[in-house]
Amino acid sequence: MKNITQDISLNGVDVSLCIRREDLLHPHISGNKYRKLKYNLLQAKNQGAQTLVSFGGAFSNHISALAVAAAENGFKSIGIIRGDELESLPLNPTLAFAEKHGMELVFVSRETYRSKSDTGYLNELRLRYGPCYIIPEGGTNELAVKGCEEILTDADADFNYICCAVGTGGTISGIINSSVDSQQVLGFPVLKADLADDVRKYAIKSNWTLINDYHFGGYAKVPTELIHFINDFYKQFKVPLDPIYTGKLLFGVMNMIREGYFDKGSKILAIHTGGLQGTQGMNNTLQNKNLPLIENHD
Repeated sequence: MKNITQDISLNGVDVSLCIRREDLLHPHISGNKYRKLKYNLLQAKNQGAQTLVSFGGAFSNHISALAVAAAENGFKSIGIIRGDELESLPLNPTLAFAEKHGMELVFVSRETYRSKSDTGYLNELRLRYGPCYIIPEGGTNELAVKGCEEILTDADADFNYICCAVGTGGTISGIINSSVDSQQVLGFPVLKADLADDVRKYAIKSNWTLINDYHFGGYAKVPTELIHFINDFYKQFKVPLDPIYTGKLLFGVMNMIREGYFDKGSKILAIHTGGLQGTQGMNNTLQNKNLPLIENHD
């Protein structure tokens, strides 16, 4: 698999920035979801599972990618979706896409959804769906981290800083594990929460820092300032960003460059983890609120 790294031309600054275009790995299983599912799919086949079961919210990148990955690899797929009130509403673009690719959508209450990691509830799912392989919410487990360790290559050792968005902690853990000791890995949480323990669960090195200044108030918070940044970034560099993960990441990186966070001559690699499928659904929400839309295409 060929890694695509795009230079970002920055005028008047004394650092360099490149973006690893993980979003281009696959048309629908892009970015970190491709990496996270790789070894989980192999494990499911080795176990003889016929069905993949996982969890996600209404706009989940993981659910969207899993539906396609399952279809392409001969599995049935079941998505346990947070919010039983969604069952009576028209499917949003993410869920409609997943259903189109064969995923059975099961809507559960938020109370039930909170049991997604409980052994008793998982055993109930196994009894209900037979020989199934259950993948955690967001896809993060040890096999997912193993896949994310392949994001960096030996050629990336020249970078001083590796930057990526952080949700469940799996992607950054893989990057930390495969980084060289002289590199600093900077994680940009998209949640208004302390995610350090999530990273420590899988990371085997200590050369990382979480930058908690760019979550914009929470996971699904998309203020006008961020929308304008995403649109301007695409016009200038032709790199589409999503409003939940990569938009916040690059907003933070660019702001830190302006503020002089990085040493003179630093080489920065930002990881584009995909997530672009959610833009259409987010635009529907923004339109209903009479807010500017994300325009990350020509």
